[in-house]
Amino acid sequence: MGERVHRSVMNMKVGMLFYILSLLLAFFSRKVFLDCLGAEFIGMTGMLMNIMSFLSVAELGIGTSIVYFLYKPLQENDHEKINEVMSMLAFLYRCIGGIIGAGGLIVSLTFPWWPDGISSNLGLTYFAFYSFLATAMVGYIFNYRQLLVSANQKQYLVNAYFQTIAITQSVVQIVLAWYYRNLYLWVVVGLVFTVIGCIVFNHRIRKLYPWLRISLTEGRQNLKRYPQVLQKTRQIFVQKIKDFILYRSDELLVGWFVSVVQVAYYGNYTIITNKLVFLVNILSDGMNAGIGNLIAEGNDKNTMKVFWELTAIRFLIVGIVIFALLLFVQPFIVCWVGGQYLLSNLIVYLLLLNIFIMLSRGVVEMYIAASGLFQDVWASWTELALNLTVTICLAPFLGIAGILIGKIVSVFFIAMFWKPYFLFTRGLHKSVAVYWRGMVTYYVVFAVFCTAAVILKIWLVDDKVDSLPMLIGYSILLYPTLLAAYFLTLFATTRGMKYFVARKPAIYNRLTRNNHHENHL
Repeated sequence: MGERVHRSVMNMKVGMLFYILSLLLAFFSRKVFLDCLGAEFIGMTGMLMNIMSFLSVAELGIGTSIVYFLYKPLQENDHEKINEVMSMLAFLYRCIGGIIGAGGLIVSLTFPWWPDGISSNLGLTYFAFYSFLATAMVGYIFNYRQLLVSANQKQYLVNAYFQTIAITQSVVQIVLAWYYRNLYLWVVVGLVFTVIGCIVFNHRIRKLYPWLRISLTEGRQNLKRYPQVLQKTRQIFVQKIKDFILYRSDELLVGWFVSVVQVAYYGNYTIITNKLVFLVNILSDGMNAGIGNLIAEGNDKNTMKVFWELTAIRFLIVGIVIFALLLFVQPFIVCWVGGQYLLSNLIVYLLLLNIFIMLSRGVVEMYIAASGLFQDVWASWTELALNLTVTICLAPFLGIAGILIGKIVSVFFIAMFWKPYFLFTRGLHKSVAVYWRGMVTYYVVFAVFCTAAVILKIWLVDDKVDSLPMLIGYSILLYPTLLAAYFLTLFATTRGMKYFVARKPAIYNRLTRNNHHENHL
C-alpha cells in the first residue's frame, strides 16, 4: 500500500513539473510559430497530425489490453511471465508499425484531392507527412517498453525522458523558426529528436530491467497461450476508433467542414484546453496502475473509499480547469495572439461543456480499464454513430459549433449513465444507486459554481479586462476566491473530499473544527 501511494505521488510530482514547463513553452512557441511560419502551415500540420492519430487506431487497444496482464506478474515479481507478455507486445507492435506505415502510404496518395491547405503545396505536405509517419513507426517498433514502466507505476520515468526530449525539441524549433523561417527544417527537427529520445530511453530501460528478454518468435507463439489478449483487443478497438473521432479529430473535421486556416484559430483554443486537460490526466497516468493493483487485492471497502476520494480530487481539478477557462480564455487569447484569432462565446461554451463531460467521467473510466471491462462494444458503436450523424448534419451549417454539438450529443448519455451502471453492476458488483447517491452532490455543486463563474465573467471580466495587467489583476482577485469557496463547499458536502483532506490530519482537523464552530454558532 505504501509503495503504491509513493509511486503514485512521484508520478504526479514529476508530471506536474513537466506540465508547468511544457505549458509555459507551448504558449510561447505557438506565438512564434504563427508569426514565423504562418497560420496555414500550422493548420496543415495540425490536420496531418490528426491523420496520423487516425492511423494509430491500428494499435487496436493492444497496449491497454496487455498492460492489464502485467499488473499481477509485476505484483508477484514474476520475471518469466513478464518476459512472455512483453515479447508478445513486441511482436504485435512490430506488426502495428508496419500496418501504420502501409496505411500512411495509401492515405498519402489521396492528398491531391484534399482541401486547399493540403493540396496547394504537395511537396511540403508529403515531406511533413512522411516525417510524421516515420516518427510514429519508430515509436511503435522501439518504444513499446514504456508500457512496462507505466504498468510498474513508474510513469514518472517515461515523463522525465520523453518530456525532456519534447521540451528540448520545442526550444530548438523556436530558435530555428525565428532565425530561418524554414518549414522543412521545423519538420526535420521533430524526426531527429524522436530518434534521439528512442535511443536514450531504451538504454535506460536496459539498466532498469536487466532481466528483460524480448523474443519476437516467442511473442508470436505466446498469442496462443493468451487468447484473452486478442479478445480484449477486439473489444477495445471500437472504443479506440470512437475516442479518436470524439477527442482527437478536431483539426481534421474543422479543416474539412470549415477551412485549414480556421484549424489554426481553433488550435489556439485547443492548445490551452489540451494543456489543462493534461493537468487532469497527470492524476490518471500516475494512478492507473495503482488502481489495477488495488482491485487485484480484492479489498472492497478500500476500493470504494479510493473511488470516492479520486472522484473528489477529479472534480476539484475539473473546477480549477473549467472556472479558469470560463472566466479568462477569451481575454487571454487577445493578449496572447491577438483579437483577430477570437472565436465566438458559443463555441467556447460548447468546448468547455465537452471538456467537462470528458473529464468528469475519468474515475469511472479508470476503474473500468483496471477491471478489464471492455465488452460493452455496443456503447462505443452508439457513440460513434451519433457523433458522425450529428456532425455531418450540423457542421456544414454551424461550422465548429456543429462539430462540438456532435461530440456532446454522442457522449452525454453513454458517459453519464451507461458507463457508471456498467462499472458498478459488472465490476464493483453494487447497485448503481450507490453511485448516484454520491455523485448528485458533485454535479449540483459544480453547476452552482459554473453559474457563479459565468455571472462574474459577464459583470466584471468582459467589459473590463482588455490588457495583460488587467487580466493578471482580475485573475488574482476573482479566481482564488472562487476556488476556495468551491473547495470548502466540496469538503462540507462530500465524503470523498473529506477522505482526501484527511491524508493531512492537521488541515482536516482545522477545517472540521471551523465547520463545527460555524454550525454551533
